[in-house]
Amino acid sequence: MYKYILRSIKFKAILISNISVTVAAILLLIGLSISIYDWHTNEIASNRAAALVSAANHNINHNVPSTIKPTTREMASYIVAPTLPRYLIIPKLNVNALILPVGMNPDGSLATPNNVFDTAWYDTSAKPGQKGAMLIDGHISSWTTQGVFYGLKTLLPGDIIDVQGGNGAIFTYKVVKTHIYNSNNVDMQAAMLPIDPTKPGLNLISCTGDVISGTSEFNERIIVFATLD
Repeated sequence: MYKYILRSIKFKAILISNISVTVAAILLLIGLSISIYDWHTNEIASNRAAALVSAANHNINHNVPSTIKPTTREMASYIVAPTLPRYLIIPKLNVNALILPVGMNPDGSLATPNNVFDTAWYDTSAKPGQKGAMLIDGHISSWTTQGVFYGLKTLLPGDIIDVQGGNGAIFTYKVVKTHIYNSNNVDMQAAMLPIDPTKPGLNLISCTGDVISGTSEFNERIIVFATLD
C-alpha cells in the first residue's frame, strides 16, 4: 500500500515537473515571439520613417521636414528685406540658422520650417528690435536627425540669442525664462507677447517631451522667453 502511494506521489511529482517545464517552454516561446514581433514592428517603423525622410530630402513629401543641411553658399546667399530677421545665432547651442517667414496652417496652427536645420519667424509677430515679441519656431528633431532646437531645454536665464536682420544689424537677446506646456494646452497668447512689456521680446517655440505613441508628434511644447539686451 505504501509502495503504491509512494509510486503515485513520485508519478505526480514527475507529472507536475513535466507540466512546469512545458509551461515554461511555452512562455519562453511566447516571449520570444513578442520580442521578434516588436523588433520586426520597430524595424518596419524605422524603415518607413527613413523612407519618409528620404522622400522629403528629394522634395517628394512636403509634410516631412528635410534633413539636408543648408550649404555655406546657401546660407550666404539667403536675402531678406532689411527690417526682417535673416539669421538666428545661439552660441551656447552652436546654432547658426536661417530664419524663414511663415504664416498659419489652414487648421490655424503655426507653420513650421520645411527643414530641421532652419527656423521660422511668424510673419505677423514683431520684427527684430521692435516693440512686441518676435515668435520663432523650429524642429527639435526628425526621426533620423537632431533639429535646430534640439538643445533648447538647456538654455538658462542670461544665455545669449542673436538675431541678424536683413541689413546686417545684430540684435542681442537674453533668455529670461523657459516654460514647458502640455501640447494640448499651449499658451499661444503668452507666445505672442514679450515677457517684459517694457522691452522688445524674442520667444522661441518647439516640441519637447516624448513622442505620442502611434504618431510623430511630441506631447509637450517648450517656449523660451528672451528680451532685447
